[in-house]
Amino acid sequence: MEKVVLIPDSFKGTMSSMEICEIMKNQIKTHYPRSEVISIPVADGGEGSVDAFLTAMGGRKVFTQVKGPYMEDMQAFYGVIGSGTAVVELAACAGLPLVDDDKHPDKTTTYGVGQLMEHAAIHGCNKIIVGIGGSCTNDLGTGAAAAAGIKFYDKEGNLFVPTGGTLCEIDRIDVSGLNPALRNVEIVGMCDIDNPLYGENGAACVFAPQKGADENLVKTLDKGLRSASRVIREQLGIDIAQIAGAGAAGGMGGGLIAFFGAELQMGIETILNTVGFDSLAANADLIISGEGKMDTQSLRGKVVIGVARHAKSLGVPLVAVVGDIGDGIEQAYQEGVSGVFSINRVAVDFKEAKQRSKSDLALTIDNLMQFLIRLGQ
Repeated sequence: MEKVVLIPDSFKGTMSSMEICEIMKNQIKTHYPRSEVISIPVADGGEGSVDAFLTAMGGRKVFTQVKGPYMEDMQAFYGVIGSGTAVVELAACAGLPLVDDDKHPDKTTTYGVGQLMEHAAIHGCNKIIVGIGGSCTNDLGTGAAAAAGIKFYDKEGNLFVPTGGTLCEIDRIDVSGLNPALRNVEIVGMCDIDNPLYGENGAACVFAPQKGADENLVKTLDKGLRSASRVIREQLGIDIAQIAGAGAAGGMGGGLIAFFGAELQMGIETILNTVGFDSLAANADLIISGEGKMDTQSLRGKVVIGVARHAKSLGVPLVAVVGDIGDGIEQAYQEGVSGVFSINRVAVDFKEAKQRSKSDLALTIDNLMQFLIRLGQ
């Protein structure tokens, strides 16, 4: 076996995608020391997205001072890869871990995200990938838009920066002040959910409770998203209400479309396109992907299936190495998956399985390599 491509998602709460790549590579090299092993760690748009891209492609991390979730000054970062592509991680300055137990999605802002985007554009980046996972916000991306020069006014004509709790107060939006540096930049929002902006499957109802919202606040936040989207439709001529993914990160998906002219993409497609996956894997002997659990949700186009579709078109076999295997995954084989293997070697609960996950992963890859050797691969 001369060439193997590794492209796993993280096993959430257990191992990062970078750790998984390293374990897999070590085991492969033990059996095939001369093989070329290409590692492409995957992050879903949340925390770790910048590091995953930098590990896969090289590049540099840029640090700058921005505003945090409560408009406090903080140091944040973005990555620069290739010839002028910036990777901005919403979680770097508006992520849920930043607020700890002080969770108030009616008050938090994405202002810092807009500052990172603006900084990247001013410093010459011609494409910005925004990972919009893991937010503590519900502001429809209005904070990011305000940071980039878009103005929001209430009924009295007062200028303000909206948050989730004040979206209903938006009466007029002036987009003329958007920083010119951002006008000709290609912007892609990277997310792995397809929720609409509001309603029972929208940003507030589905995700705000984990950000600290009680039942009454969820209703307030949902009302705000409805109101603001109506203003956007009437004044900007863009109807974002039911766009798949508009509800990502407290409406940041919809805000990127409305205020920045962005395109939303499934995270895995963004990654595959950015790293030039088809060229990298065109002559590979094997592709190994994986995720924490392979189930019916995986079949909607998440990491393993997204990669498998490309592997199928390339004619390269793909093995999925996962934590758990759920029911109803048979369609995966039609999508391009050649085999699915769980790393769980004994029947134990998650708390114990988590402690032995790294060694179990190593043993599973070792087992796979032993099998391939005996097949003469």
